[in-house]
Amino acid sequence: MTGIKYAWSALGGDPSLPARVTTVTRTGTLPARLPVHRLARACVGVCALAAAELGARRTGAAEVPGVRVDDGAVATAFTSERQLLVDGRAPVQFAPLSRFWRAADGWVRTHANYPHHRARLLSALGLPADASPEDVAARIAGRPALEVEEAVYAAGGLAVALRSPGEWAAHEQAVAVAARPLVEHGRPDTAHARVLPPLDAGAAPLLPAAGLRVLDLTRVLAGPVATRTLGLLGADVLRLDAPWLPELADQHADTGFGKRSATLGLTTDRAAFEELLASADVVVTGYRPGALDRFGLSPEALAERRPGLVVAQVSAWGAYGPWGGRRGFDSLVQVATGIAEIEGSADRPGALPAQALDHGTGYLLAAGVLRALTEQSYDGGSRFVRLALARTARWLMEESEDEKAEAEAEAGPECGEPYEGPDAWLGEADSALGRLRYARSPLSFAGGPADWARPPVPWGSDPARWA
Repeated sequence: MTGIKYAWSALGGDPSLPARVTTVTRTGTLPARLPVHRLARACVGVCALAAAELGARRTGAAEVPGVRVDDGAVATAFTSERQLLVDGRAPVQFAPLSRFWRAADGWVRTHANYPHHRARLLSALGLPADASPEDVAARIAGRPALEVEEAVYAAGGLAVALRSPGEWAAHEQAVAVAARPLVEHGRPDTAHARVLPPLDAGAAPLLPAAGLRVLDLTRVLAGPVATRTLGLLGADVLRLDAPWLPELADQHADTGFGKRSATLGLTTDRAAFEELLASADVVVTGYRPGALDRFGLSPEALAERRPGLVVAQVSAWGAYGPWGGRRGFDSLVQVATGIAEIEGSADRPGALPAQALDHGTGYLLAAGVLRALTEQSYDGGSRFVRLALARTARWLMEESEDEKAEAEAEAGPECGEPYEGPDAWLGEADSALGRLRYARSPLSFAGGPADWARPPVPWGSDPARWA
């Protein structure tokens, strides 16, 4: 319960409520040197608790429903992109140029899943568009890792040199990250909140976010996990993408449950966006810090136009420090912060057993939105919530020996049934994309939903308007 208490406190929650959470522990989930399974359990636990709390508020219940966290469901959900099958076909997780490369003095990891990132990587390395992985390996092998990192980022691509935990701790960005709380939240104004309509206490399932409208301006993977979760809980989630920046189809399918998908240009279709904003309750953004500010999408600007709005933001490195404006992904944050060294061997860097920074931060972001809505119902005001993958990484890496001992004592120590695989927590559904096998949501609270009400749709296939 230590991790749940910590995360719940970071969310500003009532310290008595974690007692409503029970855990089903299973051995062998998310095996790693770092306590990934405990972080995953805590992130899902506080998200379910925040949903139960909002549900109790909207139904007028005297008590928050009990929450159940099953390690098996959590482990399956944290690998949802690996569990997905589309008509029996497994998605490709990483493109050929998204991998570790040996540099002249260490290792570099690149991310080139998207065509534009691949093109920028090759340009930075002085290679032609049809360069092979062997060409890239040869070019990086002759250069220092930090030189490759800076050259690729200067070209708008993504590459990070491997650092040890100590090297990262001394980095200026790490110092800035360490100075921030796990969850940043606040009130840009004191506007009166819109009163959330009450929910029928006898309705089944209980959907705490029913009737709420969520504009989803996120990509890859933490933000979409958060909005997928809000869709599970009954929100009308409309994902908006620029028509010239398409998403990877399988990735979109995995995170598209419970949502609709539309395309809209913020410069060409501004009036349509403002019309959507005028009746939105929540806006969730997942682009690098500052990227959307020029469109008037900072929390302050949004709240000025839509008083009472909840704005949730997630980024890789945080909206501060020398890397505050950099793009990033889970795999790269693991490399920069020292996680890849901890999980690796003497011969090669390693990785966590899941994109746990993405998934964990996604559930925390959804929890932050739900808590903001609960707080709003009491004292109004627009709200903002901010999280960063690098700050979640710091939490994962800094579990103290006292916390570890307490966690093991509470779990007895981590005793329970063995995790025998994901099958018990997988679902199947027909969709416009084909027959899907997918990981069901790990959120479980008394009376809550067991699954999404709608499967994912093809990217950009819906009109840009509320249902």
